[in-house]
Amino acid sequence: MNILIFSFLLLTSFGSSTDLTEVSEYEIRQSYIDQYKDLAIVEMQRTGVPASIKLAQAILESQSGQSLFALQSKNHFGIKCKDTWRGNMYLQFDDDRDADGELIESCFRSYEGILHSYVDHSNFLKYGAAYSSLFQLEKTDYKGWAKGLQDAGYATDQNYSKKLISIIEHHQLYLFDIKSSI
Repeated sequence: MNILIFSFLLLTSFGSSTDLTEVSEYEIRQSYIDQYKDLAIVEMQRTGVPASIKLAQAILESQSGQSLFALQSKNHFGIKCKDTWRGNMYLQFDDDRDADGELIESCFRSYEGILHSYVDHSNFLKYGAAYSSLFQLEKTDYKGWAKGLQDAGYATDQNYSKKLISIIEHHQLYLFDIKSSI
C-alpha cells in the first residue's frame, strides 16, 4: 500500500513539473531584473542604450546570469573579443568556423565583474559603427532597437529581435525606459 501511495505522489509531482519550470524561469528572470535594473537605468542615462534592451539582452545572452559562460566570464551580453579587445578572454564553442568549415572556439570578452560587462556593453553599442543608427531612435522605441540590433548583426539567431521583444513585454521592461525618459 505504501508503495502505491509513494508512486502516486511521485507521478503527480513529475506531472506538474512543467508548470513549476515556467514559474521558476519567470522568478529567476524577475530576480535578475530586480538586481540589475538600477545599473541598466544608469547606463541608459549615461549612453542612451535603453534599459529595457540592456536587461532583455542580458537575460537572453546569459540565461539571467545563470549560464556557465556568464558565471565564469562575467560576460552577460555574449560580446566576442573582436580585434580591438585587449582584456581577458574566455574561449567557448559558439558559431565560429575555420577555413574548412569546422567549428572552432570563439573568443569572448571576460570581465572582472558584472558591472564591467554592463559598462562595456553600453560602450560597445555606443561607439561601434554598426550600431550608430540605433542612437537616432527614441530610447522608448524598444522594438526599433531590437530589430536594429538584429539587422546590425549583433546575434546570428534569426529570431533575436522577437525574443528580445517578448522578454521586454513579458516583464514590462519598457517601463524602465519611460521612467528614465521623464
